[in-house]
Amino acid sequence: MIVDDDPSTREALAAIIGEDGLTTATAGDLREARIQLVRQTPDVVFTDLKLPDGSGVDLFEDLDPRSGVEFIVITGHATVESAVSALKMGAADYLVKPINMQRVKAILSRLPRAGDLKAEIGTLRGELRRMGRFGLMLGNSPAMQTVYDQIGRVAPTAASVLLIGESGTGKEVAAQTLHELSLRRKHSFIAVNCGAISPNLIESEMFGHERGSFTGADRQHKGYFERANGGTLFLDEITEMPIELQVKLLRVLETGMFMRVGTTKELETDVRLIAATNRDPEQAVLEGKLRLDLYHRLNVFPINLPPLHERGKDVELLAQAFLDELNSRYNTKKGFPQAVREMLGSYNWPGNVRELKNYVQRAYIMSSSDSDSTATVPLQISLSKPSAGTAVTIPFGTSLAQADRQLILATLDQCGGVKTRAAEILGISLKTLYNRLVEYGEDASKAAVGEGGEVSESDHENP
Repeated sequence: MIVDDDPSTREALAAIIGEDGLTTATAGDLREARIQLVRQTPDVVFTDLKLPDGSGVDLFEDLDPRSGVEFIVITGHATVESAVSALKMGAADYLVKPINMQRVKAILSRLPRAGDLKAEIGTLRGELRRMGRFGLMLGNSPAMQTVYDQIGRVAPTAASVLLIGESGTGKEVAAQTLHELSLRRKHSFIAVNCGAISPNLIESEMFGHERGSFTGADRQHKGYFERANGGTLFLDEITEMPIELQVKLLRVLETGMFMRVGTTKELETDVRLIAATNRDPEQAVLEGKLRLDLYHRLNVFPINLPPLHERGKDVELLAQAFLDELNSRYNTKKGFPQAVREMLGSYNWPGNVRELKNYVQRAYIMSSSDSDSTATVPLQISLSKPSAGTAVTIPFGTSLAQADRQLILATLDQCGGVKTRAAEILGISLKTLYNRLVEYGEDASKAAVGEGGEVSESDHENP
């Protein structure tokens, strides 16, 4: 069903939809649309937001949410607010006038699979009850069941998702699950860590570049937005993206258009964006790390991933899954002794699921034989809460830059110079930590030296 007060728009949409072998009904206002709904429930509704007798979103309330009808909203006002509001209310996607007919075709190509997708999500809910699994995610704690419910609701839509959680909580796995349960699952899923790309190269990596556009550009390069066309682009550590590039990212999200570095030719992309951060996004806005307008565009559907210490019995469930994977890979039959199981549940796991997985791998390696139980490997004390006497005192009036410096160097010292662990505790990427240490120079070199004057293991890592 097509609801629009502009006859030419109705005719153009009906023609393009008819090419796909679909029948159409049309209406010029809400009254006519409601008459059509009484006659027959459509599979898809294309509706203008601004109609002579009200808003197209009023039609959402006229249909049972369980009917499976997909809503595509149309707006002549290319504002972020109108599109975001419609997506939050349940629209599957949106179009901006003048309507791009290629985008209509792309939307139609995805919609017929929506029914199958809803059935699959229902199957996954049953799998969760039986095994504690949901797609690629594992755990059956109440906190994770809330996450699964949110993912199940938003995955089939076109809404942007913002994943918020501490380092190591599984944000990329959550993003992959969102993609696998979406209408884009047959297309690419590309994950990008914004904090791991040099600020000088990130624009080229995102949007691509033409041959000769800068020194070293000896060939044309397709960026992430071009390679992810039709699929999902996951931007991890979004607050590490340079502010000037965030402006260009916002434009792509609003218009679907971008330009490769070194050309003025606009290219089109159809990408579903999932972003993630281990910071409080509102605090990041206040600190100038994230543009407010971009935050509103990304924050259509926020999902908070709980830290591991809030997931109860999931710790043991995850540890056993990691051990089962190792046993399967190396054809062994190792298990956890009771003492290890008790220790797993009593530890705080500040490094979250990533730390737990690393621990299981160490314990597996330390066990002596193929059939032996895994060894009781001491947990890294440097990751637990600081002991008495390790607090950092920052006098009133200290600049933020100097306070950052003191905190980073003190944390690195407490971690014995191991940069990966210091970065996890500080909630920043390893790349960001390296950049700060380069700025701090000689003081940082002293903090990165472990006991006995030996350089720590992290000094051999590739930045």
